[in-house]
Amino acid sequence: MTVTNWTDYFEHMLPEMTAELKHYAEFETPTSDKQSVDALGDYIAAQFEQLGCRVRKMEQPIYGNQLIIEYGTAEDSILCLGHFDTVKPVGTIEQQPLLEKDGKLYGPGVYDMKNGIVIAYFVLKTIIEQQLPLLHKLVFFWNTDEEVGSPSSREAIQDIAAQCQAVLVLEPSTEDGEINTSRKGGGEFYLKVLGRESHAGNEHQQGVNAIEELSRHIPTIQSWTDYEAGTTCSVGLITGGTASNVVPGTAEAVIDVRVSTQAERERITRLFQQLKPIHPEAKLELSGSIYTPPMERTERSAALFRWIQQLAAEEQLHLQERGSGGMSDGNYAAGSGTPVVDGLGAAGAGAHAVHEHILIHSLAERASLLLRLLASNLPGEPRS
Repeated sequence: MTVTNWTDYFEHMLPEMTAELKHYAEFETPTSDKQSVDALGDYIAAQFEQLGCRVRKMEQPIYGNQLIIEYGTAEDSILCLGHFDTVKPVGTIEQQPLLEKDGKLYGPGVYDMKNGIVIAYFVLKTIIEQQLPLLHKLVFFWNTDEEVGSPSSREAIQDIAAQCQAVLVLEPSTEDGEINTSRKGGGEFYLKVLGRESHAGNEHQQGVNAIEELSRHIPTIQSWTDYEAGTTCSVGLITGGTASNVVPGTAEAVIDVRVSTQAERERITRLFQQLKPIHPEAKLELSGSIYTPPMERTERSAALFRWIQQLAAEEQLHLQERGSGGMSDGNYAAGSGTPVVDGLGAAGAGAHAVHEHILIHSLAERASLLLRLLASNLPGEPRS
C-alpha cells in the first residue's frame, strides 16, 4: 500500500484514536495517586508490548512507575517524550465528563497530555503494519511526575536524551498548531526574614519588624525582571506576623522566577545570593533555586524545526514556531545538548481547566507529521 497523504490515512482512524484517548482519560491519573497512575501505565505498557516493543518500568516508591519503551535496533535513536500524570483528583471525570462537541473532545487529561501518547501508539502501529523502514531506534519515555516538576525522572530524561539524536516532546499544541522551539526555565526562591518580636504598644522600639524588612526587599527583587531578556521575578506569596499587636518576628516571601537563558538563570541566582539585611539586627534566610533549566532555541533545534516544517508541508500543513513561558520535560531534555522541539501533540486549549479540550481532527494531522518525522532522516543526515 502506497500512501501519499498520511493525514487522510489517519483521518479514517479518527474514531479508533478518539475512542482510545477516551479510554486513557477514564484512567484518572493525578500525580499523587501512584496506584491510579500505575493502572494506566500497565495498560500503556501492554499496548506497546503487543506491538513488539521492549518495555522497561522504572519503579518509583512515591510516584507512578515511568516507562521506557524501545522499538528497533538502529544505532542512532530518536526520543519521544511525554507524561500521563494529570493535575485533577480522582472523581473529576464525574463532574467533567468526556464530551464530543463541534469537532472537539472535552475532558480532564485529553489535552495535557494523554493525546500525545495515543498519537505515538497509532503512529508506531502504522509504521509496523505498513512495514515502513526506520533509520533510527525509537525510544519513548512516558513520565509520571511531570506535573510536579519531574523530581524522580528529570535525571533519567536528561541521560536518555543525551544518547539520542533528537527529542520530540508530545506535549499539546495551541489551537493554532504552533510548535515550541523554546521554553522558559524556572523555579522558586523562599526568602525568610528573622526579626524580633515585641509588644506593639509597650515595647515597640525593642522590636525588629520582619514584615518591614521583607517589604524593603520586594521592590529590589521585582526590579530584576527584564522582559527583553525573558526574565520575570514575581513575589507571589507573603506571610508573616502572629497578631496585630505584636511586632512581627518572622516574615517570608515565595518568589516565582522564569528565565529564557542559562545566563539569566545564573544572573538571578547570583542576585538572590547577594541579598543582605537592611536593618542591622535582621537576618535573612534564603532557600530554593531555579531548578528547571531553560529550553533555549539553538541552531540545532531551529534546524530541526525547519525540517519538521518541510515534512508538514508535504501534508499541506503550515507550522509556525513559538516560545512558551511554561515548562515541560523538554526543558530537562534540552539540558543534555540534544536538539528538542516541543508541542507536537494535538491542538487544543484549556490545560488544567474545566474547558480542557483537543481539536479531534488534529489527531490525524499530528499523527501524519510524527510518522513522517520518525520514518525520515534528521537534519544533517544524508537522505536515503
